[in-house]
Amino acid sequence: MSILVLIPARMASTRLPGKPLADIAGRPMIVHVAERARESGLGRVVVATDAQAIAEAVRAHGFEAVMTRSDHESGSDRIFEALSSLDPDAKVETVVNVQGDLPTLDRQAIRAVLAPFADPAVDIATLGVEIFRDEEKINPNVVKIVGSPVAETRLRALYFTRATAPWGEGPLYHHIGLYAYRRAALERFVALPPSTLERRERLEQLRALEDGMRIDVEIVQSVPLGVDTPEDLARARQALSR
Repeated sequence: MSILVLIPARMASTRLPGKPLADIAGRPMIVHVAERARESGLGRVVVATDAQAIAEAVRAHGFEAVMTRSDHESGSDRIFEALSSLDPDAKVETVVNVQGDLPTLDRQAIRAVLAPFADPAVDIATLGVEIFRDEEKINPNVVKIVGSPVAETRLRALYFTRATAPWGEGPLYHHIGLYAYRRAALERFVALPPSTLERRERLEQLRALEDGMRIDVEIVQSVPLGVDTPEDLARARQALSR
């Protein structure tokens, strides 16, 4: 597969303004994410942004950046614009979308997201991790995967929800928002309007499921720290300064 790793990043964050450039152990957070992506060894890594300051910071640390429009509603729309700009001849077969606020992401987890593509029926692949803490099971900010096992470490996603689901005995899984798209699947996805359940749950991936696309989830062993608040940033600084 020809693989392009794209990291969407924008300055507009209501809870942590300017967070892509937040300093962590002497480097901007977005640079830490780019380093993790490069360490995965999957292929070309590019930050897709609408902010010149982010692009300049990324390039100053030896990474590639591409400018995109500022009116995108989602990271998926931003990475599709970046893909179209970077690969006009459509040679890239697979796009990996790494969120720009996951500075502690493990490089092996980035590689793991491609595992479901061993099945040609899979359109989109993503990651999950088992939930062990009771408070996370009822936290609406911890998105749950409802899925059917298709392999020892893999689920076919049937639904994603902020509710505590599925009901009954058995494990619950936390969705990690890192995606791999077959190119045709990404093109199909961004052409769709927002769906009913997507709007209700505020979960973009439901648009794909409602349109009949197949999403498989590779289960990994650790969840990266997502930086959304000043408290998260303090934890990331502590973790990466060791």
